[in-house]
Amino acid sequence: MAIPRIIASITQYISEAVMRIFAPNDDAYPNIGVQPFTGEPYKKGSAESW
Repeated sequence: MAIPRIIASITQYISEAVMRIFAPNDDAYPNIGVQPFTGEPYKKGSAESW
């Protein structure tokens, strides 16, 4: 019968989605830490000259 096969595929689809959502992160971002500020600090009078 086709009904048990459809139910099995729906169950597999949902369980794979749940496992992907709750699995540990697999991101490969580098651990770079805090970046130093290299810009210039805000000066109150400089924004008014635009």
